[in-house]
Amino acid sequence: MARAKLTLGADKASLDDLKVLWRDGEGGEGGQFGAQIAFAPDGKSLFLTSGDRQRFTPAQDPNQPLGKILHLTLDGKPAADNPMAGKTGSATVPVIDPPKDTETAKTAPVVRTYTFPGPNLTPAETWATGFRTPYGLAFAPDGRLWEVEHGPRGGDELNLIEKGKNYGWPLVGEAPNYDGVPVPGPETRPDLQKPVLYWTPVIAPGNLIFYKGKAFPQWNGSALVSGMGTKSLSRLIIKGATAQSAERWDVGRRIRDVEVGPDGTLWMLEDPNQGPNPQPTALFHVTPK
Repeated sequence: MARAKLTLGADKASLDDLKVLWRDGEGGEGGQFGAQIAFAPDGKSLFLTSGDRQRFTPAQDPNQPLGKILHLTLDGKPAADNPMAGKTGSATVPVIDPPKDTETAKTAPVVRTYTFPGPNLTPAETWATGFRTPYGLAFAPDGRLWEVEHGPRGGDELNLIEKGKNYGWPLVGEAPNYDGVPVPGPETRPDLQKPVLYWTPVIAPGNLIFYKGKAFPQWNGSALVSGMGTKSLSRLIIKGATAQSAERWDVGRRIRDVEVGPDGTLWMLEDPNQGPNPQPTALFHVTPK
């Protein structure tokens, strides 16, 4: 995660004074980085999602940032009110290549060991644990933090994020692995947080926002979730700690990101199609008419 200053000129733009604030130093194989940022309502800190990189087990390892939601200051340091504030982790962590499912992950061979260049601040940075591919993160108007993530062969999730809670992956899930190997259901571990909503078949969420604007006043306060697998935009009604699906629009494109413009209209960014010959993508402007 980095910070830079956007400079706009008459015919060009640039990002200046780039400074890296946080880095996952261990690297390695596997996609699904997460990498969503939500600024706290008071503007004094931020929350950063870190995916499990398709390696499963690090999501439950308190010494690794993978599969976590981190709470950081605006300078990238651990926030003072985190559940394990002031604690450090082990100086080294094992790195594995992505296994084929949650069961083989339990005995996956270590391909190398990563040594942190300084104190391992992961425990002090961590706000919540146990996530797979957290691609959406946003604060509701009432200040509650919500997250959406991909499940494996089903079970995409909407989660209400609470301090210090464990959201279960890869110990539990709402669907099996891609190869059909079962994942224990949430009912087997009542000590872990359950999703508020889940989708099977998947929608493959791209991101999550809460709408506020004049262009679509009937949506104010609603959550919007972009869908890549369903090529859709979904609207959710969220009240307090509850959520329900309200509408889904088929837009015929894999929508990676949806954002609200200053005038309340929507901008949707298309994700490349999957396959050997990806086609050019597009940016769509959604207006009431």
